[in-house]
Amino acid sequence: MESADRIRAIMNALRTSDSVSVAELALAYGVSEMTIRRDLDELAQQGVVRRVRGGALSLLLRGEEPPFGVREREAIDAKRRIGAEVAGLLADGEAVLLDGGTTALEVARAVHERRLTILPLALQAAQELAGAPRIRLVLPGGEVRHGEMNFVGPLTETSIKALRFDTAVIGCCGLSAEHGLTAHDLPEVAIKKAAIASARRVVVACDSGKFTRTAFGAVCGLDRLDVVVTDEDIPRDQHDALTAAGVAVRTVPASVPVT
Repeated sequence: MESADRIRAIMNALRTSDSVSVAELALAYGVSEMTIRRDLDELAQQGVVRRVRGGALSLLLRGEEPPFGVREREAIDAKRRIGAEVAGLLADGEAVLLDGGTTALEVARAVHERRLTILPLALQAAQELAGAPRIRLVLPGGEVRHGEMNFVGPLTETSIKALRFDTAVIGCCGLSAEHGLTAHDLPEVAIKKAAIASARRVVVACDSGKFTRTAFGAVCGLDRLDVVVTDEDIPRDQHDALTAAGVAVRTVPASVPVT
């Protein structure tokens, strides 16, 4: 098992258990205990666990999302394909609002050579697009949320409300037929609502893991969404609920089959 896959597996274990054991993880993943200790040390540096003798204790909070650096490792292949698929939905010349988050960052990478006007809501995407030769880059201003590096606050919200976009590409922490689009951080909920209200078309970019989660803050119902781009592992009932609500669902392979 590769390091990134192992880290993701440990993260999944931490979501269902308050602690993990070095010996048990080494046996489960077929690697040495020293390798597992290095993995746990890396997660400790990212604030995900607290190391204890023989293992680690989870620091993941139910009301908060994992750190950006951790989420960036999750569903990497799917996120890259989702980013490319979203890029294909955009026509040259469009004005695009690009949300923060790890999947939106893949969208920024996919549109680097395109002719677009883009307002990114995260410094990572702004940095990715700063050297793009045909991108007209517009920054919203406002407070930068520590760790996530997203723009939030009244200045950001006012900037968004003063503009009109052809497409808003929105990320999320959770998406379901029952609860709609949700996010952990309440200031980001306000920004997402402003983004959706200022766009003619709303495209949600999220991997299928988001359909098993509901975050703290409600953003909007399915009726406010036009397109959802996700991977083929989306639960069937959620796929059917989206299409029944009039949302176009576009799926991409979660990974490339090994031949």
